[in-house]
Amino acid sequence: MDMREPIVTTRTRIRPWAERDRPAIHRLNSDETVMRFFPFRRSREESDALLDELSRRLKDDGYSFLALDVEGSRQAVGMLGMVRLDPKMPSAPGIEIGWRLLPEHWGKGYVTEASAACLDRAFADPDALDEIVSFCVDGNHASEAVMLRLGFVRGPDFDHPKVPAATHPELVRHRFYRLSRTAWLEARTAMSS
Repeated sequence: MDMREPIVTTRTRIRPWAERDRPAIHRLNSDETVMRFFPFRRSREESDALLDELSRRLKDDGYSFLALDVEGSRQAVGMLGMVRLDPKMPSAPGIEIGWRLLPEHWGKGYVTEASAACLDRAFADPDALDEIVSFCVDGNHASEAVMLRLGFVRGPDFDHPKVPAATHPELVRHRFYRLSRTAWLEARTAMSS
């Protein structure tokens, strides 16, 4: 799987981060509405470090969480892509797909559209991944709805090992979803028939 080349759909574009995206990634990581299911907010310096880390992962691995543009945007309005699961996660090792989008772009289907194209790229290679996972805080209905629209199947819920239960007990429980390469390709074939 290689995501170094942009992934373009009718209304979205997933691409490597650029210097012009630093204000956008900071907003994505500090906005109270966007981050309501996360136990922390990032400062500008921390957001810059995250952009640098995601760019490094893309260079080293060929995939990462990338910048998401939508029709008419001049800089990123979200992030979307795939990363290796943290070894502390109960389903590790594996690859996770995830996304984050600025609120003014919610409810327009951008994440579903871009995620489908990202999955197409990930599963296109016959030697590619057998499975991709995704997860969200119990109660994050918008992200869960995207997973269901994409055909993910619910697995066992889990307590996120990196969420501090003492300060954020409401964010500990997560819903876990998985999507097999076989299921994705079968669904795409059925849609095109």
